[in-house]
Amino acid sequence: MNTESVSPQSAGLPLPGALDGLKVLELGQLIAGPFAAKTLADFGADVIKVEAPDTGDPLRKWRMLKDGQSVWWQVQSRNKRSLALDLREPDGQAIVRRLAAEADVLIENFRPGALEGWGLDPQQLIEANPRLIVLRVSGYGQTGPYRNRPGFGVVAEAMGGMRHLTAEPGRVPVRVGVSIGDTLASLHGVIGILLALQHRHASGKGQVIDIALYEAVFNCMESLLPEYSAFGAVRGPAGSALPGIAPTNAYKCADGGYALVAGNGDSIFRRLMTLIGREDLANDPQLAHNTGRVARVEEIDAVIGDWTAQRSVDEVLAALDGASVPAGRIYTVEDIAQDPHYHARGMIEQVQMDDGSQLAVPGFVPKLSASPGRHRRNAPSLGQDTDDVLREIGLSAAQIDALRQRGIVR
Repeated sequence: MNTESVSPQSAGLPLPGALDGLKVLELGQLIAGPFAAKTLADFGADVIKVEAPDTGDPLRKWRMLKDGQSVWWQVQSRNKRSLALDLREPDGQAIVRRLAAEADVLIENFRPGALEGWGLDPQQLIEANPRLIVLRVSGYGQTGPYRNRPGFGVVAEAMGGMRHLTAEPGRVPVRVGVSIGDTLASLHGVIGILLALQHRHASGKGQVIDIALYEAVFNCMESLLPEYSAFGAVRGPAGSALPGIAPTNAYKCADGGYALVAGNGDSIFRRLMTLIGREDLANDPQLAHNTGRVARVEEIDAVIGDWTAQRSVDEVLAALDGASVPAGRIYTVEDIAQDPHYHARGMIEQVQMDDGSQLAVPGFVPKLSASPGRHRRNAPSLGQDTDDVLREIGLSAAQIDALRQRGIVR
């Protein structure tokens, strides 16, 4: 008799998810809350997404549509189940309380006070289920003088200090081309959930996590505040450069493209200058360290720019790679979709849509060796899982039909 154990990997079965068995109730919509839930779902959590029965999550209709539905939806809601439920109705609220009583995590990103107005005060939910962890994501947080203001990611990016920096000097600040404020808040929310799970493991008790969009952005602003505190310095926009760190910039090449070059390490700078034939700068004691290079950054940028202007982007990058100088090109999504490294790392996933067509979506991050993220099911249609979810909490078919006839579920 063979008594050797067979692992899922050796048997050719999917590896278990890191969050297998975790029950998550998602009450939010659009980006910040749902992205956090999506991250948990990617790694095995059972995420029940509650949506309005008449319209569903507005993200279903955002940006480019295929067969009437956003292709973004396939990324944001993969691996989730959809429960179409009216939170404005007392019977709908009662169902949420029953679901929360069995859940590990509840995620919401409504304006502060909305849950309380629906009779779903997180503290009362935790009293009924002491192990419940509640993630609340909002523009300004659950407290403070701005708590009742409507807050979107673009406003948070400005208040958090990011928008002031994203421009060429003297020109209007521009936004990052994606909803970076929402995503940063989501990832901070995921961190909060994992910390709260560890706390619950030790104490047996859940808690409320309060994430403000602007605070998530502000938390990524590096030395912005201490520089102001110590020196009164108000950092301003610097275009493609990174102020106080030299050289690191985008340099125009002979074919009109740009090469991004990060030669700011001391030994890297020496290799870079040697490569481009400027041994005098490579051996200049004033440029041996970052402080001296920052003082002469315009001179250094001009030297590098003169060198790249005589070569194509491909020639520049090949030479820099040979000299072990960090560099890269500015990728379009077409570049991403065709890049062999993206494919080798599993970052371009092909999913089969309900109509049989293939759709490319981003892969799973982070990479876990023993319990990786994976695609278990496509994003659900509105109310696709309503009956299953309600049966799991004990409702009969007759009760579900009665709720459906009243428009409380779909």
